[in-house]
Amino acid sequence: MDFWQRYRAIDARDTRFDGQFYTAVRTTGIYCRPSCPARTPKAGNVTFYETSAAAHDAGYRACKRCLPEAVPGTPAWNLRSDIAGRAMRLINDGVINRDGVEGLAARLGYSSRQLNRILSSELGAGPLSLARASRAQTARTLLVSTSMKAADIAFAAGFSSVRQFNETIGEVFAMTPSALRATARHHQAPALTAVSSTALTLNLPYRQPFDPGIFDFLAVRAIPGIEEGTSSSYARTLRLAHGDARFRVDYDGGAPGRPLVLTIGAVDLRDLSSLLSRVRRLLDLDADPVAIDAALAADPRLAASVAACPGMRMPGAVDPQELLVRAMIGQQITVAAARTALVRLSLAGSDSALPGDGLHRIFPTAAQIAESGFELLRGPQRRIDSVRGAAAAMASGDLDFGYGDDVPGLEAKLLPLAGVGPWTVGYVAMRVIGAPDVFLVNDAAVRNGIRALEPQPAGPAPDPDFRGLSPWRSYATMHLWRAAAPASPRAAQQSAVRAQTTILKKKVTP
Repeated sequence: MDFWQRYRAIDARDTRFDGQFYTAVRTTGIYCRPSCPARTPKAGNVTFYETSAAAHDAGYRACKRCLPEAVPGTPAWNLRSDIAGRAMRLINDGVINRDGVEGLAARLGYSSRQLNRILSSELGAGPLSLARASRAQTARTLLVSTSMKAADIAFAAGFSSVRQFNETIGEVFAMTPSALRATARHHQAPALTAVSSTALTLNLPYRQPFDPGIFDFLAVRAIPGIEEGTSSSYARTLRLAHGDARFRVDYDGGAPGRPLVLTIGAVDLRDLSSLLSRVRRLLDLDADPVAIDAALAADPRLAASVAACPGMRMPGAVDPQELLVRAMIGQQITVAAARTALVRLSLAGSDSALPGDGLHRIFPTAAQIAESGFELLRGPQRRIDSVRGAAAAMASGDLDFGYGDDVPGLEAKLLPLAGVGPWTVGYVAMRVIGAPDVFLVNDAAVRNGIRALEPQPAGPAPDPDFRGLSPWRSYATMHLWRAAAPASPRAAQQSAVRAQTTILKKKVTP
């Protein structure tokens, strides 16, 4: 978008652009979200920034009226596969909090000096400033949504000290933490401690419209004991850097604002910002559904599906290594067969240190699968050997991939593995890094979805690979999958529970 396109967006107070850029006003010294209800400033006084961190570094403070930090993130970090986009995915996942700028640079294959130069040029702020803005956003969310102690919030958001926390809140929001907390407009949830099962409840911002079909997708693939899903909720356990965690997301399409409510049952506070980022990635909450739907609806084959399901999301992954194992097991077999195999494999995992709500296990680590978990798998020996080989490579560190990769990087790392082909790489790219332009042309469900759509329109034959929909073909794939398999989450879960019961009765052991 050029200057005048952005200016028209703020003049219209268009909420679709919230989080995609920030408006700084020289005469007031503040920056706002595009939909800020304040009077539109004169164009000559306006500067647009790609990130809130850039506005911070330029000396601007956040608007107290529109709260620009309380918006969905930009979809550009998935759309962009350059260093800036890859770095932002890692920063949002808390890499700088855990490993510092040097660790971030090493993951991206650059020196810290080069990375700082690239990000400053592309985004207007260096990695430390970008991480600081991310911490401030997390801290604001916790201050206005919970009754956690300020000291706990400081460390949960990634600050190294309470003093640094207080200074940052004052610089960014021009308020003390207590004053910022007083702006809360709703009841605050109970506090959360590092080892307590007391719930922390937050509303997750997203851009309308939102299609809850993503819950169906997750539910039919849920592994009992590790995951639970319905047509409007999803819950699971997962392993983070400092310990086990458990969360649940509920969608209420009938309530005002159609809220998405995240309930965190337990988590180490040091992992909180990473958990928030991964949940957002799982549900694709930073997507721009209006732009995506407009592009997809232009194809006659998808127009009816887009009209029926506006705001379809592309499910992400909360654990890249787990997703690769699930993809390798699920390729070339049905979803039901893959789920049965994964129920069996889940017995190699350990009991969660924080059980609750029927969730009592953690998906096995790569090391557990490589050491003995592979013995629980059934089917062709070649597939079992492939899963074991990939797990061993991940456990040893020879295979290291994640949110900071791009599609070519994933291809270079994954294709040399036995049992991994283009379908597997494409599926991992869609779900781990949120690659928006993947089309699984040889996928059986995609072909069935094309046949299940309305009769082909008269005229020239349309693109068989939907190339005209680039860069949104991953979302076209989601529509085709739904057309091919309108699954029942309840029936799928019952089938998974029956499979788990049968396996346990047989007393399968590693």
